[in-house]
Amino acid sequence: MITDPATQKTIMLDHLKKEASLFSAQPPQLPSGALPNAAMPALAITPPTSPAKVEDLGKAMIEGHEVMGKRFTFRPPGAPQAPGMPKLPLTTSEIWTSTKTQLPVLSRTRGGFGEQICHCKFTQAGEPHPSLFQVPAGYKTLPH
Repeated sequence: MITDPATQKTIMLDHLKKEASLFSAQPPQLPSGALPNAAMPALAITPPTSPAKVEDLGKAMIEGHEVMGKRFTFRPPGAPQAPGMPKLPLTTSEIWTSTKTQLPVLSRTRGGFGEQICHCKFTQAGEPHPSLFQVPAGYKTLPH
């Protein structure tokens, strides 16, 4: 899928058939009074039992870019627990944010589920090349 925010167009690519379908990227308009996801039941969300502890990790360098780090430690919300059962383990999230772009560069979350790491690679800042928002060569554009 290719989404061009400047033109509000989306291109769906079928790599097996080498076909491209063009769509408007604007969200569909709901009829007046309609609720989005009305058929979906609401989920009950349990708030955390205690506020997160926030620790400033200071400045560091990741791949030559200056970042600021913070560590969040909290007990995740969960199902009610029976008396005498152990509490859910603490979860920690380290988030390193670029001082230049204010976007997360590295996040590491550890908890009872294991560890999840998200590392965003740097690219050149600026306008992307227009060819990135075009149907690739060799693809047939389908009418829509």
